[in-house]
Amino acid sequence: MMRFHFPRLLLEPFNLVNFYSRSLFIAVQEAIRREGRKKRRGPSKSRAKRREREREREMVMMEAAAIATRFLNPSPNPSSISNPVLRTVPCRRRQPRLLAVRCVQTPSPSHNPNLARGPPLSCSAVASDQAAPAGIPRHRLAGLVDEFRSLPEPLDRVKRLLACAASLPAFPESGRVPANRVMGCTAQVWLSVAVDELGRMRFAADSDSEITKGFCACLVSVLDGALPEEVLELRPEDFGHLNVVGLPVKAHSRINTWHNVLISMQKRTKALIAKREGRPSLDPFPSLVIGADGIEAKGSYAEAQAMFLSPDELKIQELANVLREKKIGVVAHFYMDPEVQGILTAAQKLWPHIHISDSLVMADRAVKMAEAGCEYITVLGVDFMSENVRAILDQAGYNKVRVYRMSSELIGCSLADAAASPSYMMFLEAASNSPPSLHVIYINTSLETKAYGHELVPTITCTSSNVVQTILQAFAQVPELNVWYGPDSYMGANIAELFRQMADMTDDEISRIHPEHNRNSIISLLSRLHYYQDGNCIVHDMFGHEVVERIKELYCDAFLTAHFEVPGEMFSLAMEAKQRGMGVVGSTQNILDFIKSRVQEALDRDADDHLQFVLGTESGMVTSIVAVVRGLLASRESRAKIKVEIVFPVSSDSVSRTSSVNGSQGLNPDVASDLTKLAVVPGVTAGEGCSINGGCASCPYMKMNSLTSLLRVCQQLPDKDGAIRAYEANRFNTTTPHGKSVAAIGCEPILHMRHFQLQAASSTNEAALQALSSQMDAVSLSRWNS
Repeated sequence: MMRFHFPRLLLEPFNLVNFYSRSLFIAVQEAIRREGRKKRRGPSKSRAKRREREREREMVMMEAAAIATRFLNPSPNPSSISNPVLRTVPCRRRQPRLLAVRCVQTPSPSHNPNLARGPPLSCSAVASDQAAPAGIPRHRLAGLVDEFRSLPEPLDRVKRLLACAASLPAFPESGRVPANRVMGCTAQVWLSVAVDELGRMRFAADSDSEITKGFCACLVSVLDGALPEEVLELRPEDFGHLNVVGLPVKAHSRINTWHNVLISMQKRTKALIAKREGRPSLDPFPSLVIGADGIEAKGSYAEAQAMFLSPDELKIQELANVLREKKIGVVAHFYMDPEVQGILTAAQKLWPHIHISDSLVMADRAVKMAEAGCEYITVLGVDFMSENVRAILDQAGYNKVRVYRMSSELIGCSLADAAASPSYMMFLEAASNSPPSLHVIYINTSLETKAYGHELVPTITCTSSNVVQTILQAFAQVPELNVWYGPDSYMGANIAELFRQMADMTDDEISRIHPEHNRNSIISLLSRLHYYQDGNCIVHDMFGHEVVERIKELYCDAFLTAHFEVPGEMFSLAMEAKQRGMGVVGSTQNILDFIKSRVQEALDRDADDHLQFVLGTESGMVTSIVAVVRGLLASRESRAKIKVEIVFPVSSDSVSRTSSVNGSQGLNPDVASDLTKLAVVPGVTAGEGCSINGGCASCPYMKMNSLTSLLRVCQQLPDKDGAIRAYEANRFNTTTPHGKSVAAIGCEPILHMRHFQLQAASSTNEAALQALSSQMDAVSLSRWNS
């Protein structure tokens, strides 16, 4: 009879917890007896026969584990257990059985030096008649880690994952629905979560990828049967930093499966426990759900946004006709009012010289429109944007092309106002006294501020999409450089935090971000990076503690997008999501590109899916997002139902409580009485961060650009009688303290940035900053001589 040697762990109780019941022992013994009855042959000396016996041994062990899984897995139909012998095995049940999927293996010598390391086994289901003691998930995780550490070869670890995948109990077909999908995984993953009568969490999972299925089996093995608090105390890094899988770097997306499935387990655990305890659930943020068959609005704010996504055809035709007739180009920012954006997006099909983008591209597109014959450019944005467009057109030689704003009043910006303050000038004075220094100024500032700053300190403009590379390149090129960034305090703090995180990376990881940096260079630059600490965007300031806590509670498993201008708490949350492939931090264009790429991946999978994105920037951007998503969904015919949900985080600061309405002056008494019946009224609180168009991350300055204003300006052109003279973006005729033209000097930092941005090779980027290096030397020399 063939003899088999099993690890002692299978035959004796584990010294921490008696995981292995007598039922499992009997199941294994029965499998061995059956195989022995089949194979009653003497040993063979041939190498081929030995290899065959090794394979048979492995098959016997896996079959034993599989039999134990089927036998011990609770089933409503006992006759479904195929082995008649196993059905007759008595098993007394004192308490409801706890079932877990566990990788069965010999403990490493570090646990018990008296036990020799035996051949590892595949994952199997293990039952216990006793409730698992507290802290067991930690012990299970430690055992799992030790098991994979004992396998030095990545291929062996992958084989182990495949064995674990094979032992995972079957997932019901009825559970393969979008509601059970785990977002952010390379493969499709389904997760089911329940609470048993003992208050312990029960998990089931499956995937269409065997390796990902192995990941799920390991997670279920650790957490199935655990108490809710034990599930919630584990962190993604408990799995991630161990490199349990041993896959190469290019397969990093597979590692993200650990993180994303665990986070989904924890989110659903919280929801089930809250429901069981009768605690009220938090209200979800408003959202728009985009599908091939239309748009569904959830919440009153989302309904207000959705109203303008199918604009009036007559208004579209009216605008396109006047633009074409008078050769008018339109450049607009992503943050426009949804009504304006809806009309502009539709009118693009009738008149090509309409462009919606972030502030960096607006001036460049205005130049292209002038090249194509446009005689007027209308700018839908704040004043510094129209200033930039006017200045860049002049630099390109299009002095005769006239530029118009959308209001006769100032269209301000909280960041531009901060950079024009006396305290910012003091910040620049400190920079000028600390050579060599470089002033990196955010593009969201006036031309006048750029000119004054450039005279004090060599200055280059940046955007949220290129600020990191600009600063890193400057530090790499100029030894002992001091960089002074402003005026956005949140972005400055986020850049500093990003560099602190880079200081903990390996040299290889850092070189992928910038080839001329390593850990030592990043550590050395931290003390030489200075940022202004008294400026912020009033819109992104809303993404503070309250919003972050609700995102953690309700949307921790969703895709998270955040503008670089958000407060540090939101930035850290988005960076954590980014590290596991679930987030993006950057400019409005970066956010749009991220959403496009994730939707495209879902289309390529060609399976039912529901993608959820938290929009961590101004809500006006949703119009461009909807247009892009609609275009992608319509680009191919597919039976798969793909839904894309855009979530608008709402702060309580974004609504006005009706308790303050009673004392309002100038309101009709009947109106005031009606308002007091409402809990909240969408609109302005303290006049900042939102507008009467809605109560969600909405810029009041941007909303000064109305469709009525655009049509009025266009219809009045050419302005022969000066009726809209106050709307024109005039040239700067003033001079700097050194007597130079504000328009000329203020454009230089923008041109430095444009040259830097357009060059791909780092050697050319170095050339782009060379003029600034020379200017730094000249400034230092002049100050030394004085």
